[in-house]
Amino acid sequence: MENLFRLVDHEEFVSKRCIWVNGPVIVGAGPSGLATAACLREQGVPFVVLERQDCIASLWQKRTYDRLKLHLPKQFCQLPKLPFPEDFPEYPSKKQFIQYLESYVNHFDINPHFNQCVHSARYDDTSGFWRVKTAEVEYICRWLVVATGENAECVVPEIDGLSSFQGEVIHACDYKSGESFRGKNVLVVGCGNSGMELSLDLVNHQASPSMVVRSSVHVLPRQVLGKSTFELAVMMLKWLPLWLVDKIMLLLAWLVLGNVEKYGLKRPSMGPLEMKNTKGKTPVLDIGTLDKIRSGDIKVVPGIKRFNGGGQVELVDGQKLHVDAVVLATGYRSNVPSWLQEGELFSKNGYPKMPFPHGWKGNGGVYAVGFTKRGLSGASSDAVKIAQDIGKVWKEETKQKQQRTTACHRRCISQF
Repeated sequence: MENLFRLVDHEEFVSKRCIWVNGPVIVGAGPSGLATAACLREQGVPFVVLERQDCIASLWQKRTYDRLKLHLPKQFCQLPKLPFPEDFPEYPSKKQFIQYLESYVNHFDINPHFNQCVHSARYDDTSGFWRVKTAEVEYICRWLVVATGENAECVVPEIDGLSSFQGEVIHACDYKSGESFRGKNVLVVGCGNSGMELSLDLVNHQASPSMVVRSSVHVLPRQVLGKSTFELAVMMLKWLPLWLVDKIMLLLAWLVLGNVEKYGLKRPSMGPLEMKNTKGKTPVLDIGTLDKIRSGDIKVVPGIKRFNGGGQVELVDGQKLHVDAVVLATGYRSNVPSWLQEGELFSKNGYPKMPFPHGWKGNGGVYAVGFTKRGLSGASSDAVKIAQDIGKVWKEETKQKQQRTTACHRRCISQF
């Protein structure tokens, strides 16, 4: 307790309310943070969840488009200890996934502290505790779980002339539906799963999208002969080496989708699974976009050179397009470096230094969940390991305290 009093000087004690947390502080109430909280609950370890927004899973609730569905079958997306309802479809919708998360919170009695944006978190060597600061409160804890995820901040690229473009420019996180773009020429910058799906949504709302494809991309069918492509890959990896599974996946993609390179979608030299494992780049699972590219409803264009005046954009190959709006499907990044003062577990880019599956635990009681670049299944794996690690120490110390209390009680009785 003496160490605890050393943590705050007089001015901080007066200006900030200090709260001792008898267990870990979890920063982030997205699926990763909720999964960790549920696993800790099962271990009997108390915790506090801090969330900067006013709801759980704010990325899903506030920064995703209306037509979004899980890209993988539900059995690969469920969180620990609670499966999806049986009556949910194989690929649950955004609304259904949020319903699942809300039932998850209720089932495990998780009560996040909302509107608590963490400004800084650092380990105090003198006391051996973490100091986690928000605008009004400083939380003191022994363990810190970083669950802010890979998608905390939007990535907005610097494009010559974009700032002077007079049409509408939005990031994919602000896109809800193609209805407001009906009849317009829309430039979609990015060809990942979001860029592909937004382009399809725009066509379905009678807009005319042009999709910028700067680099190579793997496009795979979401299903082959009624089976999930991802599920097939997981099954084959149990028996075959990764390089061979990659070759089989590319053969299946060619049989189902044909040669996509003639539409401007050049495949990388590295296989889709190897690229996912080494670079964290997810292959695109086609849900109908390729048909619209073949028909010409979606145009594939190369990189942007600059935006000129009057709604004109010049491409790197010399083409000039007139566009009414721009949607930046340029991805997200971690915000960990902006608030976590730690340099051993996390690198400067906001991701763990150690590759999967070794990047979940650091020194001094800090943990990372949801940074594996392996989606919800990777986050669930992290959550289980973190809770077991903390739970083991918690149970040992609780047992020792009970033994000391019992011994003391016996001594007191013998004195009477």
